[in-house]
Amino acid sequence: MHNLIDEYINFLSVEKGAARNSIEAYSRDLNRYWTFIRERGIPSVGGIAPDDVIAYLESLRRIGLSATSMNRNLSAIRGFYKYLIREQKIDLDPAANITSAKTWMRLPDTLSQEEMNLLLAQPGSASVSAVRDKAMLELMYATGIRVSELISLTINAMNWQVGYVTALGKGGKERIVPVGKSAYECLTEYVEQARPALLAGRKSTVLFLNKSGKGLTRQGFWKIVKKYAASAGLQKKIHPHTFRHSFATHLLEGGADLRAVQVMLGHVDIATTQIYTHVSRERLKSIHKKYHPRG
Repeated sequence: MHNLIDEYINFLSVEKGAARNSIEAYSRDLNRYWTFIRERGIPSVGGIAPDDVIAYLESLRRIGLSATSMNRNLSAIRGFYKYLIREQKIDLDPAANITSAKTWMRLPDTLSQEEMNLLLAQPGSASVSAVRDKAMLELMYATGIRVSELISLTINAMNWQVGYVTALGKGGKERIVPVGKSAYECLTEYVEQARPALLAGRKSTVLFLNKSGKGLTRQGFWKIVKKYAASAGLQKKIHPHTFRHSFATHLLEGGADLRAVQVMLGHVDIATTQIYTHVSRERLKSIHKKYHPRG
C-alpha cells in the first residue's frame, strides 16, 4: 500500500497539478491511515473493509481532531480509492458509503474597517523594514491574496502601468487582482527605496525580501503580523488570513458583487465565497443589537 500511496501522490502532483501544501497534507494523512491499517494486521489494500475506515476515523476523533480535520482525512482516503479503482488496483471502494463528519459553518475572524486602519498604520516608514512591512500589509488587505501567494510574488507580478497584481493560487492557477491607490503608493515606495537597500547589490526576482536579501517565509510574515497586532492593541485573534477574510467582508459590506469577490479570491466554488455574506449579516446583527433601543 505504501507504494500505491506514492503512486497516487505522484499522480496528484504531475497530472492534477495539485499545490505543494495539498500534496504534503494528502501524503501525511494517507501514510497515517496506512500505519493504522497495518497495525490492525491487514497486509494489503484489498483487505480493507468499510469497518476499518470507520475505525480509523473514530481513532482520529478520540485523539481530538476536529470534524473539519476528520473530513480532510476522509477526503484524502476517498480520492485515493477513486484512483485505485480507476487504475484497476481494487474492485470496491470501502469508503464509498461513509458520510462526512458533521461540521458547523465557522465564521472567519475579521477586523472592522476601523481596526484594519489602525493595524495598517502601525509600521510607519522610519526604517527599510517598516516600509516593506507596510507595503505587504497594505497589499494583503487590498487584494485578499494568501500568504503563500504574497511571499512567492516576483517583481514582474506587478503591472505598474495598470495597477494590478498577478497571483499564483492553488493548483498553479493565475488570477489578476486590482491593487488600489493606497497599496500601490506603498508598493512604489518600497520598490524604489526599501527593496534596493535590502538587496544591497545582490540580485533577486522575489518582490518582498528579508534583511539578507532573500524571500520571506510564511513564519517570517506571521511574526510581522503578530508584532503589529500587538502594537495596535487589538484584542482579537489576528493571523495572516485575517487580511483575506476582512478584504472579502468589507467588499461585500460595501455592495460588491459576490461573483466579482469570488474571482478576486480565486475560489472555484461560489459557495466558498458565500460564507462572507454570513459574516456581513452577523456584523449587521451586532450593530443592530448595540445601537437599536430595543436591540
